[in-house]
Amino acid sequence: MTYQPATITDDLSTLPKLPGWVTSGRVETLETVAFRSGAALTVLDQLIGDPRHGVPVKLLANRLALRAATATSKLEGRLAREADIRDAYHLTPPGEARGPDGDRLAFWREAVRLRPGGVGDIADLVGADFAGDVGVWLDAGMERSRTHGPLAGGVAVLRAVLDADDRAERVACLLSDVVLARTLNWKVLLPVSAQYLTKTALHDLTANVQGAEMAVQARILESIEAVIRLARELVRRAEALRAVAPKLRAKGSDAAVELFLTEDAVAPASMLSPRIRGTTIPMTDRAARRFCDRLVELGVARELTGRPTFRLYGIAP
Repeated sequence: MTYQPATITDDLSTLPKLPGWVTSGRVETLETVAFRSGAALTVLDQLIGDPRHGVPVKLLANRLALRAATATSKLEGRLAREADIRDAYHLTPPGEARGPDGDRLAFWREAVRLRPGGVGDIADLVGADFAGDVGVWLDAGMERSRTHGPLAGGVAVLRAVLDADDRAERVACLLSDVVLARTLNWKVLLPVSAQYLTKTALHDLTANVQGAEMAVQARILESIEAVIRLARELVRRAEALRAVAPKLRAKGSDAAVELFLTEDAVAPASMLSPRIRGTTIPMTDRAARRFCDRLVELGVARELTGRPTFRLYGIAP
């Protein structure tokens, strides 16, 4: 039997979206960026906070983790490509060293599983060099957030961490994300801050260059807008994947579909076989590869590596 590729609906009219005035024009003052960021964060809060909107939040978080790993690679001077970072994490055999690129993605994937309100797990993740200061930095960021808005709180943490160690960009961005999540009372931590930051922007911030704080806030606002677009797009793609699920005949296909709705990249040989991750449902290696290829055939997934072996699959972009 031959299936037609899934039709991806373009009707997102029921989802919260950014007003046109948020993205139109230049950000010229801190007051302007605070006003626009308030509107943007409200939209993002609605999207991820109400399950009726259908945003696959775990998938969104994992995709943002990859983006944050790529962004912080640039900030740290490594310039690794997104595909290389993804491969280093997902294709390294168990027990072998992933290398700095794979470890960077592991850091951000652990980050999105943190409870934003906790301190202990956050301190464990950032390491012993910073653990003792995490609570102080976050308290200061939250105080700044209460008086000047969420982005100001995030920027305050960025500055504090980088004042302590100008090579700690990854930790600084993580704690900025924690402040945003706490301010919005999110149950999930979304890697938002790093995406559009540059080394120059962060250097200017710590050097107290005039206009630097506004520039950093504007870059984080740009990232928030991008996350909103991604969340809305993932709703479309998730709907398409769920729509073809009844056509799949493989044993355990429902559980496998759910895995695609949580993981940014799925390795058939390790995540679907010999058992579907998170379940006790068995699936042979051959069945796993056939299942992934069928999703590609139906237009709801794509192969990510471009290689004939050691393949990764993800929900279509």
